[in-house]
Amino acid sequence: MQAANNPLAVTFFFIFMALTLGITYWAARRTRTTEQFFAAGGQITAWQNGWALAGDFLSAAALLGIAGIITSHGFDGLIYSIGFLVGWPIISFLIVEPLRNLGKFTFADVVAYRLRQRPVRMAAAIGTLTVILLYLIAQMVATGSLIKLLFGLPYTASVIVVGTAMLIYVIFGGMLATTWVQVIKAVLLSLGGLVLAVLVLAHFEMNPLRLFSAAADKYGERVLQPGSKVAGSGWDAISLGVGLMFGTAALPHILMRAFTVPDVKEARMSILYATGIIGSFHLLVFVIGFGAMVLVGPEAVTKAGGGGNMAAPLLALTVGGNGFFGFICAVAFATMLAVVAGLTLSGVATVCHDLWVNVVRNGHAPEREQLTVARIATVAIAVLAVVLGIVFEGQNVAFMAGLAFAVAAAANFPALLLSITWKRFTTAGAVASILIGTFASLLLISLSPTIQVDVLGRSLAEVSQAWWFVPMKNPALISMPLSFLVAIGVSLVTKEDAADSTFQEMRRRIMFGASRTAYAGR
Repeated sequence: MQAANNPLAVTFFFIFMALTLGITYWAARRTRTTEQFFAAGGQITAWQNGWALAGDFLSAAALLGIAGIITSHGFDGLIYSIGFLVGWPIISFLIVEPLRNLGKFTFADVVAYRLRQRPVRMAAAIGTLTVILLYLIAQMVATGSLIKLLFGLPYTASVIVVGTAMLIYVIFGGMLATTWVQVIKAVLLSLGGLVLAVLVLAHFEMNPLRLFSAAADKYGERVLQPGSKVAGSGWDAISLGVGLMFGTAALPHILMRAFTVPDVKEARMSILYATGIIGSFHLLVFVIGFGAMVLVGPEAVTKAGGGGNMAAPLLALTVGGNGFFGFICAVAFATMLAVVAGLTLSGVATVCHDLWVNVVRNGHAPEREQLTVARIATVAIAVLAVVLGIVFEGQNVAFMAGLAFAVAAAANFPALLLSITWKRFTTAGAVASILIGTFASLLLISLSPTIQVDVLGRSLAEVSQAWWFVPMKNPALISMPLSFLVAIGVSLVTKEDAADSTFQEMRRRIMFGASRTAYAGR
């Protein structure tokens, strides 16, 4: 089963590269302002944005990571699919309207709306960039593994290739190019997943029950039963679910898409379209994961490297031959490149809009200067993403993405929710909540088996005896309530009259909206 230097796979890869570079050139000629760079001028339609949201969200974790986990552990991998999906109703019914009516480019616009701008935006930047970098690690690891499998390049060189391509898309095309790359990628991903699932089921008389029965016959009934193979203990599983659900509602690059459409109605329709696309695709991933288990085998997937991330491409090679393998590899590459571009753009918006414009320049910076800062930030984030992708080689991408969701749930969600619902919320409460949520999550992760065993390679028996060891791999069940408690406690002892007095005005704006121009001049 030799995949490297597959001529058809390489051909599909270069066709996609040519297509996306053409889109980037077209978009670059239409990107002249910061609003065009970060939000595509607010002119994306609901159905376009829905597909782009699906493209932004259906990352390497969906196609490669979850399929790999199901291949290795069976039914347990479904917890990621369910957890990811449950967060979307929260976005639709609780987050999108205040975000769209109060913000401009980032979620920090909402949190800082009635609070002191500088401290809130600085804290929000720390939380946002932490989430983005953790999520970028997952994408870079998976893409590097894919390019290594496709071309036979060393892993390090593969990650550098990915970083370079992402840099070109973002630095020249901005949100417009990123949106259309995501739309094309989401369509191709849905089509590829559907064809792959159908080809798998064709081996089992188009009956999913026969597929699951074959998996049980080959690997035992345990693969069809929930257990502790993915999330560990029951509390760890609950913690993972909490992180995935509330983290989805606080991902910076997903929230940023509320600003690419003309109004709240279009934003809600975008969420509706995206939820349907994402839910349908995760059903296909379940079939793909079990198909790889039966037709490829966990041993072959593990031997291919990449922390189990190559299950779907190897399954495509098995059931569809070289041509279909090439198509799936190109789609997988498109998937990860689109998400990497969206993540990078969100990080750049944080650095440029939240830090440079509103902290360094006190809200006044020329358009040309903002675009220059944005492009410098793009280069810096791309370099950092490449370095981190190399350091975390071999980690399963769904698992790494889950950690990013856990940090988002603790660092971003409490401050975002309280800022729009609680009159007594203060600047000190927001800053403390974001920082405690971020650093508590990172500390708990660093003291857990995630770092101590999986990354540092220490023995579980050895580290479990240490007094500082945290047995839970997923910290959200501890860090998110802690963040809420800190936010409430600090706000209660630090009354802020200005924040109280503008609460009703903010609520009216959430309910009835206001023009983007009015906000821009605020």
